[in-house]
Amino acid sequence: MTLYGGIQFKDTGIAANLRTMHLDTEILGIINENINGFDKIGYQRKEAVVSSFSSIIGVHGLSVSKDDTVGRLDYSQNPLDIALSEKGYFQVEGPEGVKAVRDGRFKLDVDGNLLTLDNSKVLANNGMPIVFPFSPRQLEDIKVNKNGDISVFNEKTNKMEYVATLSVVTDNGLAVLEPGVVQGYNEASNINFNSEVMELVGLRRNFEANRKLFVIQNSNLRKAIQELGTSS
Repeated sequence: MTLYGGIQFKDTGIAANLRTMHLDTEILGIINENINGFDKIGYQRKEAVVSSFSSIIGVHGLSVSKDDTVGRLDYSQNPLDIALSEKGYFQVEGPEGVKAVRDGRFKLDVDGNLLTLDNSKVLANNGMPIVFPFSPRQLEDIKVNKNGDISVFNEKTNKMEYVATLSVVTDNGLAVLEPGVVQGYNEASNINFNSEVMELVGLRRNFEANRKLFVIQNSNLRKAIQELGTSS
């Protein structure tokens, strides 16, 4: 094969089969990860992007993109379950630093810190962890509006008091002005299970076809080498 620019590329069938099998294996891993994430709250589908030169450069022509389509919203009845009806991510801070998540299953600790299930601190739009000034009598006393403003009912003043505004950002860390925050809901993954399985089946068949070709060519090459050795 000759590429434009005078670059010549010569390849054997065995090498091409190996390269294709390696590429298929990586894509299979991505699909399996999607299938495993099917029942995970806020999981977003990963999509394999295969370059037109992947037949030549193998896995180096493979990249992964993220499908940021909003998943199905399911009512949970928990006031601290918060979902986003628009594209965007909650900002949380854990031992590894600040990260963006779609999983809005939050909780309160004894000190009034708003935390994720793995105890990361949920951040406000000013970059600071959200801390409630007092513990509400019941979780139903906490209200979150569509803009992410959190308020809590104060029994002493008999009024709702503003706590903080959730930090909702894009992939690039820019603030989402209309995040469409929904209280009392969880976002299911945006995985179409049947589509993933069908893609997995087709990819496995392609892998098996290349494996058989590899075995045949390898066997023929071995026989040719043996015959050359015998004739000499």
